[in-house]
Amino acid sequence: MKGFDPKFADFPDYIIGITKEIWEDRGIATLHDYYAPDIIVRSPASVVVGNQGVIGATMATLAEFPDRTLFGEDVIWSGTPEEGMLSSHRLHSTATHAYPGVYGAPTGKKLHYRIIADCHAINNQINDEWLIRDQGHIVRQLGWDPKDFARDLIAREGGPENCVRPFTPAIDIEGPYKGRGNDNEWGAKYADILTRIMGADFTVIPSEYDRAANLEYPGGISTLSHDGADKFWMGLRASFPDAEFTIHHVIGRDDPTMPPRAAIRWSLHGKHSGWGAFGTPTGAEVYVMGLCHAEFGTLGKAPPKLRREFVVFDETAVWKQILLKTG
Repeated sequence: MKGFDPKFADFPDYIIGITKEIWEDRGIATLHDYYAPDIIVRSPASVVVGNQGVIGATMATLAEFPDRTLFGEDVIWSGTPEEGMLSSHRLHSTATHAYPGVYGAPTGKKLHYRIIADCHAINNQINDEWLIRDQGHIVRQLGWDPKDFARDLIAREGGPENCVRPFTPAIDIEGPYKGRGNDNEWGAKYADILTRIMGADFTVIPSEYDRAANLEYPGGISTLSHDGADKFWMGLRASFPDAEFTIHHVIGRDDPTMPPRAAIRWSLHGKHSGWGAFGTPTGAEVYVMGLCHAEFGTLGKAPPKLRREFVVFDETAVWKQILLKTG
């Protein structure tokens, strides 16, 4: 770990350790050290530049959810300490909606939801990030429909002319990380599966997903098997049948004591032109930023298949784009 604090045993330990230090141990000021002054953080909702903005957002979240926890489920990573490393960090977060904030008046509801964050780190500092929370799951637990939450958010932000614009390539800012991941076989395998699905070859699901696959999808959906995967991916692709699917980053890993696994960052960019998970087609141009993790394995001598899948994108950001088009 050349260039990193020796208290961290390895890169996953660094990522999980600083996350706990910042959020749960209240070391928010350490963001001045762990985050570069000009860091770029992209989420489906916006782009934030600079660690001062990250510090403000962190405090706002903790003011609304003071008991928030972030349990690191996995860190799938690539790169070297000398050249920089990219972590795809999957977290299971819990929080109580105790005080007013961006999610409205306090409800007292106890939440749990997943997050995946792709972070580039070098010399003990993160300088580029892609972050997605399962906002659909968050707002549903607070009693909102994602579409209604997006509509209310537009109003609270000053209306269609003044509200914060969701992330699209048009407002992206080029950061220091130019990598595309690694060439591990499991990343390539998962990339091929997603490419075939987005190319409308849904036969890949029964051929490459284990019949007992456990699947975690946006909106807090926990499902399983071929039918669960087919319903989710069909509903998404059917909403944007002509949108361009792009894979931006692929990592595969073989680690001792862990199953073979992969992390992929992808996007769908195009018109809301079909009937699917987002209802009546509107013709709105939509950009969907997605992050996925997958685990592979076999119970015997059969070829390994996908046994666990985690997908996150922000349904509220998709609805915000649709509503800004339709009024």
